[in-house]
Amino acid sequence: MMLIRHADDRGHANHGWLESFHTFSFADYSDPRYNGFGPLRVINEDRVQPGKGFGTHGHRDMEIISYVLEGELAHKDSMGTGSVIRPGDVQRMTAGTGVQHSEFNHSKTELVHFLQIWLFPSKPNLQPAYEQKTFSAEDKRGKLKLIISPDGRDGSVKINQNAEIYAAVLGAGESVMHPTTHERKLWLQVARGAVRANGEALAVGDGAAIAYDDKVTIESTADSEVLLFDMIGRA
Repeated sequence: MMLIRHADDRGHANHGWLESFHTFSFADYSDPRYNGFGPLRVINEDRVQPGKGFGTHGHRDMEIISYVLEGELAHKDSMGTGSVIRPGDVQRMTAGTGVQHSEFNHSKTELVHFLQIWLFPSKPNLQPAYEQKTFSAEDKRGKLKLIISPDGRDGSVKINQNAEIYAAVLGAGESVMHPTTHERKLWLQVARGAVRANGEALAVGDGAAIAYDDKVTIESTADSEVLLFDMIGRA
């Protein structure tokens, strides 16, 4: 069973310095049909103007992932972490009992384009933590590369949830397959290009909820980059 969330149907906010598309309810955008999927709560596609960004603000009890598509995102937090996230980098911040952080476009001339992803943690009041790793385009080319997992296996970033996230960079005509079980929930997000998932066409910005299937087959119809979430249950 597949439910497609078309890019044009997402929530949209344009603050001048920030343009954001919300796959699920977020901030002033609310749609009771799209309040998350399993433990996945937020997928925001954000574009931030040069030198602008999110000032210091707080989070708690959330696993927050940043996946940069273009440009450079500067991060600082109350744990003492300071970093610049570039394409290929995957950042996970465990907000836990509470974290203050800021995110800014590191460039004075170029946009930064990234996906902001939130998942509920497996339990509340975790110790705040931060992790960042790099997965090159070659690491993801022609295959579903595990980038986030609950046990950090195969060099992936560790997350406090029964969720795995895979990334793939596919040329036109390439395909990948991911097996699953009826107990698990999959979400496919098209970050670039266009694909067919189990025969259904998805364009850039589209997402698809997949459940009660044995596998998902993703065939790229243009040069593409996708994220596949494989999850169980809800926090």
